[in-house]
Amino acid sequence: MTVASVEVSPQPVPLACGHCGVTHAPVAQAICPECLGPLEPVYDPTRRLPSREEIASRPPSLWRYREWLPFQGTPVHSLDTGFTPLVEAPRLADLLGVGRLWIKNDTVTHPTLSFKDRVVATAINAAVGLGLRTIACASTGNLAIAVGAHAARAGLPAWVLVPETLEPAKILATAVSGARVLRIRGTYDDVNRLCAQLADRYAWGIVNVNLRPYYGEGSKTVAFEIAEQLGWRLPTAVVAPMAGGSLLSKLHKGFGEIREAGLAGGPAPRLYGAQAAGCAPIAHAVETGASRITPVVPKTIARSLAIGAPADGPRAIHAIRSTGGWAGSVSDPELIEAIRVLAEHTGIFAETAGGVTTAVALKLAQAGRFGPADEVVLCITAHGLKTPDAVSPDQFDIPTVSSRLGDVAKVIEA
Repeated sequence: MTVASVEVSPQPVPLACGHCGVTHAPVAQAICPECLGPLEPVYDPTRRLPSREEIASRPPSLWRYREWLPFQGTPVHSLDTGFTPLVEAPRLADLLGVGRLWIKNDTVTHPTLSFKDRVVATAINAAVGLGLRTIACASTGNLAIAVGAHAARAGLPAWVLVPETLEPAKILATAVSGARVLRIRGTYDDVNRLCAQLADRYAWGIVNVNLRPYYGEGSKTVAFEIAEQLGWRLPTAVVAPMAGGSLLSKLHKGFGEIREAGLAGGPAPRLYGAQAAGCAPIAHAVETGASRITPVVPKTIARSLAIGAPADGPRAIHAIRSTGGWAGSVSDPELIEAIRVLAEHTGIFAETAGGVTTAVALKLAQAGRFGPADEVVLCITAHGLKTPDAVSPDQFDIPTVSSRLGDVAKVIEA
């Protein structure tokens, strides 16, 4: 499906301000012009919602939950993204001292191996539905790769702006799809401010800026998949990484919509947020009981989480506090060790954000935040091959021996 098919694209739903309530026609805009509050999609409360059986009959992608996504009509792009495995991890459950534990394994999300494929899938359909012919983003890495790949599949040009210190593997994975990559001197927050200015100058769909109200809804599908894959029941706790805070806040919204629709009952899961200590403004606010987030200058190898001024931080804090959850942060050495722990106990190789999530989960367990009856889901959001330098081969005992059987046998028997 190419740009020529824009006229048959789904129509994005209207938007309404979360503060003053003013409704706006579908538009590429994230901020209310009346009061500067955040704009949110407006869903028709009378729309027909599918049953569990109807959802199960649909193709295995995030679009099986399309009634909860911000469009009228049928999506035309990125139709095969989502519905990643929920992998039970009994050895990791034992390590944390909980009843059961699963990994929501978005390291295998199609096509770019991170949960950012979900949000780009919704954003790109919003862009073409609004008649925007160029896709763009500000990114700490995984979003850059996803925007490049999804734009290439749709036949749309893409511009991607990243901090100049971004890992070379992520820059390569973005550029190879044909996206125009600009390395910007400064932090992600500098890049994001620049993209807000570009949105005013060019008729671009900047997925996490002017398309943010539509983009963020893709994250809700993680909650829907967890519930469906558990047989339409809810876990007692979910741990997710936090960069801008959107994923955690959308998990909260998604679990709420599942319960409102009668697809699953019982209490909402307790939500726990994970950050790297070198960039932990949301976790710090939760731990200190603060009502406001104090921005920080990121200093961590977990670059995919390095957002010092998180746009959705207040919503993430609300999600954590309203569900009885908590937040934590871990050092770079701790997250590196947790990458190994996760792989050794589950076979799943995660990037640095996955190390953060696993390490924080271990800390939460040690602090008594989980009990032996808890059923916990860890959201692992991207593949370890995106940050291969985080875990050096020098950390492992990997001897080199000759091809003679005797020499190999000596090593084995030693």
